[in-house]
Amino acid sequence: MLNSKELKESVKLLAEKLIKNKQMLVTAESCTGGMIAQTLTDMAGSSAWFDRGFVTYSNQSKQEMLGVEETTIIEHGAVSEATVIEMAEGALANSNASISIACSGIAGPTGGTKEKPVGTVWIAWAYENKPTKAEVFFFAGDRQAIREQCTFESLDISISYSVSPLGRLSTEQLLK
Repeated sequence: MLNSKELKESVKLLAEKLIKNKQMLVTAESCTGGMIAQTLTDMAGSSAWFDRGFVTYSNQSKQEMLGVEETTIIEHGAVSEATVIEMAEGALANSNASISIACSGIAGPTGGTKEKPVGTVWIAWAYENKPTKAEVFFFAGDRQAIREQCTFESLDISISYSVSPLGRLSTEQLLK
């Protein structure tokens, strides 16, 4: 999936919107292990709009690199809205970017629970001086498929977010 034409088009459209708006993007990834940043930097010239990526797989790295509060992880878990919001906001605070993507999830095959089954992924988008948005997804498939779906959703929604931090836009609005 990661070499798909659709994904490459998503990255191209995101890059165009970021350049047009003079914005930089940062990622904070857990379950994808850097896959989002890799997908972005596969495009030549990405340094014009991609600042950096944080791979924060462990709880300790989330705290040290992004400033996620230990109490947030204890009270809500690493795979939670609260944690992924702190990751997104921490990525902005520790970069030169104006938009961030953060994700934390359970890619499997182990680690799932009744409350948070394998495939549960939280993704957040933070935008300078705007409310941070987060959504939960329930992806299906094996570990690789879950990570790829997270990467695709992160980028797909980021296209809208790079244009309007208030929410998703229609295709017609995006192409303006």
